[in-house]
Amino acid sequence: MTARLPALLLLAISSVLHAGQRLDIEVRPTFGAKPLAFDTLSLETQNSQRVSLTRCDLILSRAELMAADGNWLSAESWAAFVSLREGRTRFALSDIPAGKFTRLRFHIGVPPETNKGDPAAYPAGHPLNPSVNGMHWGWQGGYIFAAVEGMWRGKDGGLSGYSFHVANDENLMTVELPLELDLQRDQTLHLGFDASEIFAKLTITAEASTTHSRPGDSLAATLKANLPKAFRVESVQPTPTRQEAAAKANALIAPDATPYRFRFSASFPRPALPLDNPLTEEGVILGERLFHDRDLSGNGTQSCADCHDRRHFFSDARTFSPGALGDIGTRQSMPLYNLAWKSSYFWDGRAPTLRAQVLEPIQNPVEMHATLPEVVKAIESGEHYHEMFEDAFGSPEINADRLSRALEQFLLTLVSDDSKFDRAMRGQAPLTSQEQRGAELFNTEFDPARGQRGADCFHCHGGPMFQSAAFANNGLSLSKDAGRFDATKLEGDRGKFAVPSLRNVARTAPYMHDGRFTTLEEVIDHYDHGLTRSPTLDPNLAKHPTEGLQLSDEDKAALVAFLKTLTDHEFIRPGPPPIPRR
Repeated sequence: MTARLPALLLLAISSVLHAGQRLDIEVRPTFGAKPLAFDTLSLETQNSQRVSLTRCDLILSRAELMAADGNWLSAESWAAFVSLREGRTRFALSDIPAGKFTRLRFHIGVPPETNKGDPAAYPAGHPLNPSVNGMHWGWQGGYIFAAVEGMWRGKDGGLSGYSFHVANDENLMTVELPLELDLQRDQTLHLGFDASEIFAKLTITAEASTTHSRPGDSLAATLKANLPKAFRVESVQPTPTRQEAAAKANALIAPDATPYRFRFSASFPRPALPLDNPLTEEGVILGERLFHDRDLSGNGTQSCADCHDRRHFFSDARTFSPGALGDIGTRQSMPLYNLAWKSSYFWDGRAPTLRAQVLEPIQNPVEMHATLPEVVKAIESGEHYHEMFEDAFGSPEINADRLSRALEQFLLTLVSDDSKFDRAMRGQAPLTSQEQRGAELFNTEFDPARGQRGADCFHCHGGPMFQSAAFANNGLSLSKDAGRFDATKLEGDRGKFAVPSLRNVARTAPYMHDGRFTTLEEVIDHYDHGLTRSPTLDPNLAKHPTEGLQLSDEDKAALVAFLKTLTDHEFIRPGPPPIPRR
């Protein structure tokens, strides 16, 4: 018999009020008896094969607890997202009736009705929101239940990549574990996850290095059998007593400010807009003015817009942007749109919020070459600024925090979602046969052993945002710029850079973090046959043969044609000038 828990819901790790008991769950990854080390070929499988793990992400759903009387308490809508490499290993169940429980059961994956549902329906922060998990196939529909990626070394000593994506309804997995749980008070359950079990009875070869769980795929069947066996109960301990209170955002907003109506495509997942900096008409207008104000630079000669030009989709057509004093940077200026769906900023991801990001170029001596006190003083002398800050934030005070909040509000409103491709998806603008062929190549795996010879773009640029990966080493020849490594100091991040959205890509040249490519044709040639192999090369690229994809000239032209359908011409047309409130 199965009963439904009153409100068994996924909770944030921060404390919240609840009526029943709470079970915190922490997943501890190992490889055999040792802690799991990511990004290193030191892992030896049960078949004596050397591999690394660079990704191990899981979607969990429908948690159930068996009571001492044998009845199951079930939460059918519960879900959690686990990303072992990124340290996202904690989740919780709440409002559980006090009592004793003897078994825990949950799915790896989501049930068919959820798998076929609309991912855009989930709020920001929800584990099934694609912006949170990066585990949705996007336009092709459905979730990836488990994503396991890494490198492997063949018998000849050669290094290649593997990419295991377990998905589709027939591969829904169930984990059931015995436990002794007495929920007279909050408890913490430690679950072990032995990643060596993933590779049980499995030998990676060139023909068995990738799966997308198509019907009849024996590799997916093996992984389906292996993954549930990786979990085990390690311990149950009382959770330390704590005062649980709903977190209240420390918002800064004028009492009569007008809420900004944030609009975006129904196909986009819901973004996590900052709760402590709600968008208002007044804040956005102020931020747009500041974005174009050259007083934000030390010598009054450069604004944010000088390196992020609306005519170039808020990017820079130059390889590197010169700073206020003429110094030249070392990374290409990234285009600015759909930033509300990002969780880190800069090519190396060192800024966790836009509010933190916007202040760095101002203070960078190579860029705007100013100090925050200098900028605040210059802004204070600007016409109407005191009134505009009061309209947005409730008082005429001008400081660096308020300046960053206003810029953040403006940048978050830059949404691009109305390209020819979007209209085609709505049935309003059919694609040409060449554009359709390009779309097929873009979204098709390169897996000759299974009859798939696509361009394999969707792994990193999938979904409605055309940006399904956060950071990756995409096979560029190595340089002194270590990319993500500079921010994390993890060797596994060396040579990785932020993966940009491909929306408007035909209008945001040059390409790559160093602007080395000037045309889409050069970019496609790079992915077709120009990869430089290194230890951190993305596994979805490393699994390709050394001779490359060998796309035909016709296929390359079709890809370019498709990429051009992602241009949103309406985005760069400025709207009517704002009406001053005073």
